[in-house]
Amino acid sequence: MIVGGAQENTLLTIESHLAKGHEVVLVTGPSPGPEGELLRKREVPDFEVVVNQHLVREINPYHDLMAYRTLLKFFRERSFDVVHTHSSKAGIIGRAAAWKAGVPFVAHTVHGQAFHSYEKPWKNFIYKVSEKWAAKRCHRIYAVAQAMIDQCLKAGIAPESKYMVVYSGMDLDSFVAAKADSNLKKQLGIPENRKVIGAIARLFPLKGYEFFIPAAVEIAKKFPDTHFLAVGDGPMREELEKQIRTSGLEGRFSFAGLVAPGEIPRYTAIMDVLMHLSLREGLPRSVVQALAAGKPAIGFALDGTPEAIINGKTGFTAPAEDSHAAAEAVLKILSDDTLAAELGKNGRIHAISRWDWKNMGEILEKDYRDGLK
Repeated sequence: MIVGGAQENTLLTIESHLAKGHEVVLVTGPSPGPEGELLRKREVPDFEVVVNQHLVREINPYHDLMAYRTLLKFFRERSFDVVHTHSSKAGIIGRAAAWKAGVPFVAHTVHGQAFHSYEKPWKNFIYKVSEKWAAKRCHRIYAVAQAMIDQCLKAGIAPESKYMVVYSGMDLDSFVAAKADSNLKKQLGIPENRKVIGAIARLFPLKGYEFFIPAAVEIAKKFPDTHFLAVGDGPMREELEKQIRTSGLEGRFSFAGLVAPGEIPRYTAIMDVLMHLSLREGLPRSVVQALAAGKPAIGFALDGTPEAIINGKTGFTAPAEDSHAAAEAVLKILSDDTLAAELGKNGRIHAISRWDWKNMGEILEKDYRDGLK
């Protein structure tokens, strides 16, 4: 339960079920890491949390086998009506154990594929075989975007009838209400009256920073008063800081570091444009949240991003890995205040209509009930 999109989705699902009077138990592995622990970062209702020490993030034959055995025993003892798994490895082990235990309804949510075009072929083969095996051990597979289902069907993971799109619910009220805070800009070293281009993502490979900085260089040449902001932390920070110095962006780039989920709306509110250039994304939560805050967004046209960024309506999409096209899209917005306002207005309407967390909870509960008939 690190701070991340899949984890927030899981927690909001739990909150929705609790509000309807259901008993909910969260089974999770240890949650160390630079991203921070979600359950310590935000207030949550009182519910049972079981930490299984064998549910580790890395592939580990011993721990993975023990995770399966302990989960199988746990599911048999507790006689759950529904087991709903999240994330790739926990989804495979959890589904296998729940199916073997005879849980009446076993479901899984695909937040993003373990297999993708930027992974080694031999790893993709293993991931696809594993997902096909696990798909036979559940009744339903939810996906946070239609693009995820299309990718699974293309890979032959499971028949289309097993899939269902359930857009990842989010608490958007705080983003809708967020206002730009000049004191926060001052704390981050951002001068007043500067346009701010932001990114909200962990400082990890494939999260888009390798394209964000080249795009920032292009934008800065045309708009010298532009400032750039990265919200997140991770192992790439030192490398990125070096790139910023060598690119001549020092003094015009701020790192916010790790920010608590409840603080993200404040940081989003001081941005003029969100640039999310991740190469591996099920549904980019930071994009949806930026749209709810009335901010246009730029992203690569892959995975679920085009379902949030409607090209020319809520922002602009660019071909994958094309930092120049991303920069040109930002420049187009910065050059036209009327366009920026229109994109922001459209984005807010689009986000609220599709990604409200209470709607997600209603859809899931109905599908659980239908599956248990």
